[in-house]
Amino acid sequence: MSGHALVTGATGLVGSHLVEQLASAGWNVRGLVRDPRSAAWIRELGASDLIRGDVLDPESFASAAAGCEVIFHTAAAITPAVDDWSSYRATNVGGTEAAIGAARSSGARLLHVSSVAVYGPHGRYRADGQATTEDAPMPEIPEHAFYARSKRESEQLVLAAHERGEIWATAIRPDVIYGRRDRQFIPRMATLLSRLHAFPLPGGGRNTLAIINAASVADAAIRAATSDVAGGRAYNVANEGPTTLREFVALAAVGLGTTVIPLPLPLGILAFGLAAAQRSWATLHLPGATILQHASLNFVSRDNPFSSARAELELGWHPVVAPTDAIPDAFRWWLREHRR
Repeated sequence: MSGHALVTGATGLVGSHLVEQLASAGWNVRGLVRDPRSAAWIRELGASDLIRGDVLDPESFASAAAGCEVIFHTAAAITPAVDDWSSYRATNVGGTEAAIGAARSSGARLLHVSSVAVYGPHGRYRADGQATTEDAPMPEIPEHAFYARSKRESEQLVLAAHERGEIWATAIRPDVIYGRRDRQFIPRMATLLSRLHAFPLPGGGRNTLAIINAASVADAAIRAATSDVAGGRAYNVANEGPTTLREFVALAAVGLGTTVIPLPLPLGILAFGLAAAQRSWATLHLPGATILQHASLNFVSRDNPFSSARAELELGWHPVVAPTDAIPDAFRWWLREHRR
């Protein structure tokens, strides 16, 4: 399947990789952007049209989607300037409502980039130790877990619209995404490793990380959007191999061209340090405080809890790049951009 595709969040991490892969596969790719001039660089990735608009403006969204076979909705607020519920809901839920409306008016399929955040900060770790699948129960999400709440609500809207027969839609649920053009995870890790040249490893860093490269997420999105079986379904896209925290730090050091000393650390000491950091972030009202509060300790101390078996079985999806290549490449990209 190919044709005309609209990508929201086209200048973002997943969106830019989608533009690149769709164009390579022969799609005519439109990007919905606020400022076509500042977004002009995605033309180099293959975008044929940059349409001025906003995901919070249903009229411009619907106009951009006209004539498209698929809408890839990747735009989302991850760390808004104001860390409160209204900031997350405005973009993540309001933008998704506009995406549903655009799909309805254009007849396009809708691929919604959701998140494993829909399982909540605690529901992803099962008491029986089994991997979390898409059939796992959805526990109540704490009120102050704003990002998780907004992603669950927006995904529910998409799948409910499909169930009612208003649109054809599907969703993918990545975990922590990294790669070239990352503005979140890789810059933070790279800054930390470059300054300290050391990294604490709770339990020796033997836990496997819940990470996925953006190129693999984009591949999964295209597969889901073009597979009839995916209609009304959600897919975890959360496994690219058993990369441990220790291995990740070593591969990051390769990409940065530096030495990073691993520091085995008792979990209790790390928990105390993170708790102090969480209090500082919350007090200073820094963006992303709620994400740090709920995810950091588990991320660096527990194994990846997710299963991507459904995507592998139904979509034929597998990671498109090995972490041994992808992780150093992401840090090399950051280093080049940082030096500029």
